[in-house]
Amino acid sequence: MAGSILGTSVRRVEDFELITGASTYVGNLALDGVLHLAFVRSPLAHARIVGIDKSEAEAAPGVVAVFTAADLDLPAHHGLMVVNPQVPRPPLATDRVRFVGEPVVVVVGETKAAAVDAVELVEIDYDPLPAVVDPEAALEPGSELQFPELGTNLAAGIRSDTDPLEDAEVVVRARMVNQRLAVMPMEGNAIAVLPGPYGEDRAGDDLTIWVSTQMPHAFRNVIAGLLGIEAEHVRVITPHVGGGFGGKAGPLAEHTASIWTARALNRPVTWVETRSENLVSMPHGRAQVGYYELGLTRDGVITGMRARVVADSGAYAGFGGALALGPTYMLSQGVYRIPQIGYDAAVALTNTTPVGAFRGAGRPEAAAYLERMMDLAAAELDLDPVEIRRRNFIQPADFPYTTVTGMHYDIGDYDLPLREALRLVDYEKVREEQATRREAGDPVQVGIGVCVYVEITAGGGGTEFGSVTVHADGSATISAGTSGHGQGHPTAFAMLASDRLGIPMDKITFVQSDTAVVPRGGGTGGSRSLQMGGNAVRAAAEDVLEQARKRAAAMLEASVDDVELTENGEFGVAGVPSVTLTWAQVAGAAAADGGELAAALDFKQEGATFPFGAHVSVVEVDTETGRVTPRRHVAVDDCGRILNPLIVNGQQHGGLAQGIAQALYEEVVYDSEGQPLTGTLADYRMPSAADLFTFETANTETPTPMNPLGAKGIGESATVGATPAVQNAVVDALRPIGVRHVDLPCTPERVWRAVQDARSGSPTDPWREPPAVFATLPVRSAATAAVEGGEI
Repeated sequence: MAGSILGTSVRRVEDFELITGASTYVGNLALDGVLHLAFVRSPLAHARIVGIDKSEAEAAPGVVAVFTAADLDLPAHHGLMVVNPQVPRPPLATDRVRFVGEPVVVVVGETKAAAVDAVELVEIDYDPLPAVVDPEAALEPGSELQFPELGTNLAAGIRSDTDPLEDAEVVVRARMVNQRLAVMPMEGNAIAVLPGPYGEDRAGDDLTIWVSTQMPHAFRNVIAGLLGIEAEHVRVITPHVGGGFGGKAGPLAEHTASIWTARALNRPVTWVETRSENLVSMPHGRAQVGYYELGLTRDGVITGMRARVVADSGAYAGFGGALALGPTYMLSQGVYRIPQIGYDAAVALTNTTPVGAFRGAGRPEAAAYLERMMDLAAAELDLDPVEIRRRNFIQPADFPYTTVTGMHYDIGDYDLPLREALRLVDYEKVREEQATRREAGDPVQVGIGVCVYVEITAGGGGTEFGSVTVHADGSATISAGTSGHGQGHPTAFAMLASDRLGIPMDKITFVQSDTAVVPRGGGTGGSRSLQMGGNAVRAAAEDVLEQARKRAAAMLEASVDDVELTENGEFGVAGVPSVTLTWAQVAGAAAADGGELAAALDFKQEGATFPFGAHVSVVEVDTETGRVTPRRHVAVDDCGRILNPLIVNGQQHGGLAQGIAQALYEEVVYDSEGQPLTGTLADYRMPSAADLFTFETANTETPTPMNPLGAKGIGESATVGATPAVQNAVVDALRPIGVRHVDLPCTPERVWRAVQDARSGSPTDPWREPPAVFATLPVRSAATAAVEGGEI
């Protein structure tokens, strides 16, 4: 065959449909007789529901039905992950509401307008209760209880029984906020539900669901479990998805209510979330407060670390609260040799939107905390931030490496991307410019921020489905159990099949995201798709190739060992170039015999992979106004073997935009009564392309031994590395003034206040004592933690 297509920049094959508008989203579906749903949402953060009068809404023109939780007998559930099973979330509020935007009533209309208008006619009598917005305040004694039957606002928690600072000569401390973020995909949540089958060959289906989700099969399995029916009788179809970023990782309250409504009326229904709904109802991300203490020798060698993390779970104990107990804990060691780690976590219930996954899901928080501590230690010991990191790196010869938290790092060379990032940014030259500005007393100072990170992808390994079928005309159909929503799956998986089979990519059709066509799959999350689904497709292609070689050998009357795939993608006999068979001929012969060239299998990966990288950020900070202007950002990310540099680069750019936005702009804010102050895009500062700048991206390649491709994930890496690099750069610019720390996001007001405090001679101390609740948590020994932590 000709040279491999792998490793080359191939334009995405799926983009034509997207840019021409030919693609289909859930909101575009035109189902016969479809009804439209609208939700009556709570205007209060915390209140008892005294009564609901829906009579006027039921009598309104075009209204088919108005349902409460009591009408539908909805099952409470948490979706994909449960932190505390004692506090499941009802899809529609029952006795009380616990956050602004919680759905209480569903209105069903013949048109969307009728349903939306009737929402205003539903009268709900609320008895207001005190709201608790701050997670640390929620854990204080006497705080208003979210679930009186639980007797506490602590949803879950655990602490270590070690003293990791006993050998330290120097200890640096900081309380750091990893703020609450809105996930904000371009397309919000959307679902359409058809009671019964869709398609002539699907007579056994009880339900057909079109939904904008990252995990069709997981969505199907959860819903089937709630319904008490076999998963095979629920068909879930995911058309194009306008972004997910973790916010679409499982069934939400509105999904469940929509499904029960369709079954109750025996009519197809649809619900498409508005932007205003999205900002208050799609699970938010991050929302942690970390208390970190780093112990070192006077030479800058780490001796131990203590971390105490408060995680805001929001109104219910679902996915988000688990992140502090899982990924943030497991990645707390980062890229460094840290002999002892004491890690405590407390998950708080508050009157805010529930917290879920958001690009990185626990890993960006771990990197942000640790990389800030490294800079604080460098400042305390008067070391260059690069030098202190190099003194503590886990070394290449140490791999595979098991961390104190039980992670099994596959392979790494953490100084490799750092050297490249420093070279690209011309680190010494920027430091010289910084020194010049400092000496001149320039009000606009230059800051340089460094971050070296490791993250986890395809957590826990596991299996993924892939299939390849070559048809009688020589074309091929491939499928995978992952579910793309913009990452380039059709291109990447077609490249793998084309490279192995010699079939041109324009003759390969990719099928995904339909549980009736793809029998099983883990979906897309945790940057698992290429290493899991890609390797499954690759293995299926290998299987089909061997089938074809055997059939071609029989047709050519040659030994199988002598049959090869030529540079033209045809089958020939070694040393006999004049006689070849095309794929169409070989597959056609198989069809004539009543068979086909096809393989469907599951690829298994024994564990997670751990991408890593280094980011260097250069910013300018106006000390008179607090404005931060990003000047350069160099990202060198190592995701193992690179299949398509164009796709990798695109993932880096998207990750950088979100990571830099967290550092400088985005934050969900509530007032003291739990009212969202960032409920529109006029208030929530999500940057547009006009607000950002040119990113500089590069890669190193350290193939993993965990899978045949040597690939790791890339979808979240740049987000992990970007935020702490920018934050470190901002603080670095202000260091001569006496500023030690600026919390995220580094807004002009926050930066200005830090400057004013430092100039007044009373710089803000980044440390204060952690909440008393940590002393009451159940103890988990370091050894037990390593076993229980595992890899997710």
